[in-house]
Amino acid sequence: MNRMVRFFSLLVLGLFVMAGTSSAQLKIGYVNSKRILDSYKEAQDVQKKLEDLNKAWEEEARNMQREIQELQEKLEAQALVLTEKTKAEKTQEIQNLVLRFQQFQQEKWGPNGQLYQEQQRMMQPVIDKINAAIQKVGESEGFDYIFDVVNGNILFAAKDQPDLTERILEELEKGIQAKPKK
Repeated sequence: MNRMVRFFSLLVLGLFVMAGTSSAQLKIGYVNSKRILDSYKEAQDVQKKLEDLNKAWEEEARNMQREIQELQEKLEAQALVLTEKTKAEKTQEIQNLVLRFQQFQQEKWGPNGQLYQEQQRMMQPVIDKINAAIQKVGESEGFDYIFDVVNGNILFAAKDQPDLTERILEELEKGIQAKPKK
């Protein structure tokens, strides 16, 4: 990771050195992708849908936890009057519910869980539109490079470097459509 950062740093430094020595100036701008996502209505709508979906799953998980807790309390309360066989069956039932609960958590919130998959599926069209707007602004205004300050893809931005975030939001409000992938 450090090697990649150093390489990128040297690359950017080289670009600035080349820009200073060449007759043509590089035109560089930057955007704040977090601010775009926070301000863009379509991204906000997707985020709201994801939050609602997550809340429903959290409620389902809480219900499962309550059921497990109730069964454990019931087993503890009846432990003295139950046969060993019945205790073992009830304990196994609780263990099965715990395993089902853990599986549910993994399916919904695991590294490749449904929440992640839904986020990817729902956000991809929004990301495509944002990228199309960035490309349109970059081409129409003659930028050589546009960096994203949120993802750490910029090391330095002089005060006179243009922040294109507002310009990108304006383009998105015009209804920029994502170009179909080839």
